[in-house]
Amino acid sequence: MTAGPLANHAAIDDFAELDPQSIALLLDVDGTIIDIGPSPFEVHVPDELCRSLERLLARGGGALALVSGRPIRDLDKLFSPLILPAIGGHGAEMRVRGGEVISSAKSLPETLRRQLAKAATPDSGVVVEDKGYSFALHYRQVPQQEPRLRELIAQARAAFPGEAVEVLTGKAMFEVKRPGVSKGAAVGKLMTQAPFTGRMPVFIGDDVTDASVFAALPAMGGKGYSVGRHFEAVTGIFESPDDVREALRRLAG
Repeated sequence: MTAGPLANHAAIDDFAELDPQSIALLLDVDGTIIDIGPSPFEVHVPDELCRSLERLLARGGGALALVSGRPIRDLDKLFSPLILPAIGGHGAEMRVRGGEVISSAKSLPETLRRQLAKAATPDSGVVVEDKGYSFALHYRQVPQQEPRLRELIAQARAAFPGEAVEVLTGKAMFEVKRPGVSKGAAVGKLMTQAPFTGRMPVFIGDDVTDASVFAALPAMGGKGYSVGRHFEAVTGIFESPDDVREALRRLAG
């Protein structure tokens, strides 16, 4: 019988015993290392978290990356002045080091994005996020809007039958994006690049949008931790982003 994943405090202890010099640390952002805000544009990045990330980046020889649905340009604003290696847009773009961002997804037609933007009527409470290569609709404050958004997305897709797109669902969010783009595939590519190659990938995530990474970890000899929910074959489950921040602080030394 296989033992279940470690629960919160045991997970923190286990994580804190990792060796930053032998792992590649991969971190989802919203709901994992920062708390979910009222909207994607109303979140707080604690100073202590930035200090932990900066120290871990140095201790790990640069093998630390954010793995987020946010565009990399937005990650840079959130974590400024840090410029971290990153996977953005659920795998649509990547930066291994320095300032060069490599995009692997073609932009959605502007007319399709304009049609999706109609979801954010003045009193709807829906927040839209146009990333160019994808378009996200957030309904954190208005869960009753979910059926309307599903219908609007279906109508937009029907209006552009020649465009290859798929819908990614997350926490109170729909994202219309190009198919074949995923965090898991992007992590696989990242792990072939120095300084990540040859290390054990260690990933922390919280949402169904992170499932592709958890699924890819076993083939890479990796280790996964989740936040607030169970995923197949995770080592431990943290209760909250605050507990993840504590684990990162301890690992940073």
